[in-house]
Amino acid sequence: QVQLVESGGGLVQPGGSLRLSCLASGFAFDSHGMRWYRQAPGKERELVARISFAGRAISYSDSAQGRFTIFRDNAKSTVYLQMTDLKPEDTAVYYCNAVGIDYWGQGTQVTVSS
Repeated sequence: QVQLVESGGGLVQPGGSLRLSCLASGFAFDSHGMRWYRQAPGKERELVARISFAGRAISYSDSAQGRFTIFRDNAKSTVYLQMTDLKPEDTAVYYCNAVGIDYWGQGTQVTVSS
């Protein structure tokens, strides 16, 4: 069955960096675009970044542009989100999602605080 397992979150100070990972299984990973979303307490889930199945097309939300980098390793069925210059407003649970597949993992908590 489909599984998406996010990891790499944690507590980081403002200005710090984190790399999130999402290990996928149960579907043809290299045939699906992938997306990172986040959901802060009391807010709706928002799209942060997306990458096409081959990694050639990438886009970011305005808040992520210039600070976050999405990339993937199809050989490892893993998509990553490298986050730099983190701000308190980046605090949220981060989720990955495969385009066309209605499945959500447990997410990984990112907390940016001094």
